[in-house]
Amino acid sequence: MDELDRRILALLQKNARLSYREIARELRVAVGTVYNRVKRMEETGVIRGYTPILDYEKLGFGLTAVIGVKAQGRKIVEIEREIAKSDRVMLVYDTTGEYDIFVVAKFRDRADMNSFVKWLLSLEGVEKTNTSVAMQVVKEDTRLGLED
Repeated sequence: MDELDRRILALLQKNARLSYREIARELRVAVGTVYNRVKRMEETGVIRGYTPILDYEKLGFGLTAVIGVKAQGRKIVEIEREIAKSDRVMLVYDTTGEYDIFVVAKFRDRADMNSFVKWLLSLEGVEKTNTSVAMQVVKEDTRLGLED
């Protein structure tokens, strides 16, 4: 990864619908250069896919929860994989500290969240959970600033 790769990625993060020609024009390089670099980054897994940025509230998922999960050590990886399968789950982190796993998930309402938390507690190896509800989403963006 060099500076040109980072600049290509920065443009794609802003607008993944840009054509290779548009990226090449912006960066003042050949279209073939952009094509080859993007393909290489896709093949090596630097770029794992392209997805639109959604407004979850407009889609009916206005409730965001951050859930800490304390689990039995030998079951953590298995529990994480099971949690990650849920359509409501946005992020799953294996962490240090009081909780072994942190989950960020979206829900339609409290009843939807309640069902999820009860399901979570029913998983073998889950000892306890601690759920915090986001009162206001200040920033929600998984794009990383690469231009600095």
